[in-house]
Amino acid sequence: MKRREFIRHAASGMGAAAWLGSGGLAAKSRFLASLGMTNEARLAEANLGAARLAALPALPRKFAANETVTIGKTGIQTSLLAMGTGTVGSGHHSHQTALGVKGLSDLLLNGYEHGLRFFDAADSYGSHPHVAEALKHVPRDKVTVLTKTWARDAATARADIERFRQELETDYVDICLMHCHVLEEAREKGTVRAHGCSCHSIEALRTATKSAWVQVHLVRINPLGSFMDSDPQTVVSVMREMKAAGKGIVGMKILGQGTMRDRQDEALKFALGLGLLDAFTIGAESRGEQEDLIRRIGIAA
Repeated sequence: MKRREFIRHAASGMGAAAWLGSGGLAAKSRFLASLGMTNEARLAEANLGAARLAALPALPRKFAANETVTIGKTGIQTSLLAMGTGTVGSGHHSHQTALGVKGLSDLLLNGYEHGLRFFDAADSYGSHPHVAEALKHVPRDKVTVLTKTWARDAATARADIERFRQELETDYVDICLMHCHVLEEAREKGTVRAHGCSCHSIEALRTATKSAWVQVHLVRINPLGSFMDSDPQTVVSVMREMKAAGKGIVGMKILGQGTMRDRQDEALKFALGLGLLDAFTIGAESRGEQEDLIRRIGIAA
């Protein structure tokens, strides 16, 4: 592996606080020095991120991770930053659920103490029990719970909604994402407050944008196009159509599933500067990472 490739992979594998922490470029420079880089190469590598960040347009205002936002026309109010529970999530497992029920519940409650009010769960992540434990310690009407199902028929969808409510130990789910008309029925009953979808192809994203049924979109977006449905320019153009139609837009893959872990400030500034996202979800794996994200959003400029 070439040195530059090794540096990129080594950096992306480190926690946010360990990689940049509060020391910014100085900390990054010290890390690069530990890899045996020359002073010239170290300086160039350390300054590259700052140059990319400076090239982005200035943000129109200051943001806060815990500021209150409204998701589209749903009337649902929550925090700008959602607490993701599905980093590399599949098969009822994720990096967050690996923390255990208490570990992830404590992490969610730490976010709550810092003003975060958005719990992002999914059946496929296996995070419902962890969210349920956190919900025991906060007022239910003060948090937003989003979950997802892979149901493709009405009977399975109805069964999933009831199972989700039992697993989450709640009377209702605030936002449920899937591809089924049953969610409209559930919204009328009050067991789901808003419905929508999480797409995984540009064709599906465009189709969902034109559907009046979809109230909330979960959209993969970052400046690299990493783990996205298409390149950033194409996805942003579709997001503009969503926004014009009054759809709720929640961003995901903001850090490109870890590929921008060493470029968090750039990724956050890009997401915040779009002026299209109602909220976005990022999965932290420790209190340090979570609090570092909150801090970075607050100082983004």
